[in-house]
Amino acid sequence: MTDSENGPPSTSENGSEDVEPVMVIMSFRATDPGRLLEILATYVVASRGQEGCRNIDLVASTTNDDRIVVVQKWDSAAAQRAHFDSPEMVTMAQAGTPLLSDTPDIDLFDGVSMHDLA
Repeated sequence: MTDSENGPPSTSENGSEDVEPVMVIMSFRATDPGRLLEILATYVVASRGQEGCRNIDLVASTTNDDRIVVVQKWDSAAAQRAHFDSPEMVTMAQAGTPLLSDTPDIDLFDGVSMHDLA
């Protein structure tokens, strides 16, 4: 599958085509934003190398001091689901949960128009 917005299908390390990229957005509200940022930064760095991960970014709101967002881009929903069971995700959840002021907002998005610049 190719189209002008998504570009050509990506190719995984084993040479198979992965044509359904997905994005996950996790939004957190923290009682201790500095400590949660430390935990999430460790998680992001450890998770970027996982199979199927295209990128993971960590951002902090400049208008809401307690709001932190993690944006993840995966080759496929299967790669993303496998990551959610990973030790990195479990460790992050266990360490970060006590620092949350509310339930995190986690959503999965289909890659309608996602493009890798590199």
